[in-house]
Amino acid sequence: MTIAGNVEPSLTATRRHFKALDGLRGVAALAVVTFHFMEMAIYNYSKLFIGHGFLAVDFFFCLSGFVIGYAYDDRVGTMGLWAFFKARLIRLHPMVILGSMLGLIALLFDPFAKDPLAYSASRIALMFLASIFLIPYPAMQERAFNLFSLNAPSWSLFWEYVANIFYAVIVFRFSQRWLVFLTVCAAIALCVVGYQAGALSGGWSGHTFWHGGVRVAYSFLAGLLVYRSKWIIRSKLGFSVLSVLLLLAFVMPYANGGWVREAVVVLFYFPLLIVLGAGATLTPFSEKLCTFAGNLSYPLYMTHYAVIWIFGNYYSTYKPDSAHLALVVTSGVLGMVGFAYLVMVLYDIPVRKYLSLKNRGA
Repeated sequence: MTIAGNVEPSLTATRRHFKALDGLRGVAALAVVTFHFMEMAIYNYSKLFIGHGFLAVDFFFCLSGFVIGYAYDDRVGTMGLWAFFKARLIRLHPMVILGSMLGLIALLFDPFAKDPLAYSASRIALMFLASIFLIPYPAMQERAFNLFSLNAPSWSLFWEYVANIFYAVIVFRFSQRWLVFLTVCAAIALCVVGYQAGALSGGWSGHTFWHGGVRVAYSFLAGLLVYRSKWIIRSKLGFSVLSVLLLLAFVMPYANGGWVREAVVVLFYFPLLIVLGAGATLTPFSEKLCTFAGNLSYPLYMTHYAVIWIFGNYYSTYKPDSAHLALVVTSGVLGMVGFAYLVMVLYDIPVRKYLSLKNRGA
């Protein structure tokens, strides 16, 4: 979903909330943050203990398809496109704006950057505007031509918006047969991309732009298909077991034919985890933990990368040894979790609540 697929609060009073899935979203967000820290120091993913952390985005997309279908399938046709788009903007865009602002601050005031003012004020302003309006603009070579130079994770939000638009305009009308057909076509396209690129890690940069479209197409449709088909397995699997199962995908070791194994995870394993998570049994403590993790996941995902860029410049400058690297990464992850909590409490929840009230009163 990207990552921001929580059902709107107005729905939870009368409809079931899949709290285990919220918890898994939080686990995936934590895995992404750890992966991004580590890849700045170790560029060879096969040497990372969490070398497949980028697959968390595919899990987000799959979860998004399930949650959007659950929240809107029976009402998007009557609520109207504009009402749907406003609801999604209120849910997603406040963090897009804040993430862009943090990225701008990190660019201008990075203490480890060799030349923080290498770009003109007009170019930086253009990057900022493109970021807050989610317009892909891969302008910085030293940042591998990320689609969004100031906040790299926004690439998945861009494709989340695209998926939401297609869903509201046409996909929600599809019969089950058409949905299966399109999901199969998207699966074939995903395999073609994996074969050609050698991995399913693209979509975030200018030269792999369309890879992101293929990744969201399959996973979003697969999640929607899981919901439409009511593939929910009731079990006594708790949140801890599901978390381990999800983390296994991210720490999966590299081997020959890596893209095939990645494709198996995306095509089958993640939808299965959605099926299991939707039917999981939780203790009262686990329910609270999952709710907290789900609420924290989106602020964590959208605010962490400003620190990642600073860490990357720090590592390039000082080349810390393994012990110091472990300390910095661990402290960084914990610090970003704490910062994300403050953002959630002081910004994300209050702003969305205010905008939702204004929207109802309009």
